[in-house]
Amino acid sequence: MGDSTSGKINKGIVSKMDTQGSKKTILKDALKIGEYELSSRLLVGTGKYKDLSESHAAIEASGAAAVTVAIRRINAGQTADAPDLLDVISPEKYVILPNTAGCYDAASAVRTCMLGRELLDGHALVKLEVMGDSRTLYPNIIETLSAAKTLCKEGFQVMVYTSDDPILAVELEAIGCVAIMPLAAPIGSGLGIQNRFTLRNIIENASVPVIVDAGVGTASDASIAMELGCDGVLMNTAIAEAQDPILMASAMSKAVQAGREAFLAGRMPRRAYATASSPLDGRFFS
Repeated sequence: MGDSTSGKINKGIVSKMDTQGSKKTILKDALKIGEYELSSRLLVGTGKYKDLSESHAAIEASGAAAVTVAIRRINAGQTADAPDLLDVISPEKYVILPNTAGCYDAASAVRTCMLGRELLDGHALVKLEVMGDSRTLYPNIIETLSAAKTLCKEGFQVMVYTSDDPILAVELEAIGCVAIMPLAAPIGSGLGIQNRFTLRNIIENASVPVIVDAGVGTASDASIAMELGCDGVLMNTAIAEAQDPILMASAMSKAVQAGREAFLAGRMPRRAYATASSPLDGRFFS
């Protein structure tokens, strides 16, 4: 979204507040989440790829600044003799976002975040998700609220996966979550944006970023989410299960940027009748 500089700012991390609260670097239209500013509004996952090499190539092609890591499922340093995700996705280049995938209660989600913080040297930004069941993967809202309260009190910056309930979104923000992440359709379904009205309601009432999490299947879905006014889109399956994941990652990057620009530009009004693109008013004809 803006011009890049050097060092770890080059790819994904636009800036991070220092201990005095001043910003090191600011780029145009950065996505601000907690103490971070990210150069891309596309966030991606690391699961479902055939190997770490394909995961790395797809993430590179996506231009993403932040990458989610399922601490319970992927080796990020906890197993010394296994392939380490951090060997191909460097914390110096990306914001590594530990998530609590696979957790079905608040206690396990909090423990997972604690482990992620330890593995990543005090990293406080996390993605909280507490599932209700393994079939729908809808969030367990009661457990999500409980975990969010605990994590915020423990100093975590919580990005929270949730249902598309506007009232719940307000409550999660009031607890202290730094980003609200409503689903657009069930996780991994690829059904696209099924809830435009409720997403718009959440966006209009939020003062923290709203990031669509789950449901995107192709580039047009990502663009629609951004045109609605979402601050970003997080996806994994739509890229990893594409026939060409690297090409799809590139398409998603362009779609998110195009949707953001369209939202900022402001679309033309919808009309019931045609309007000539070359008006005849004031013209003379022989």
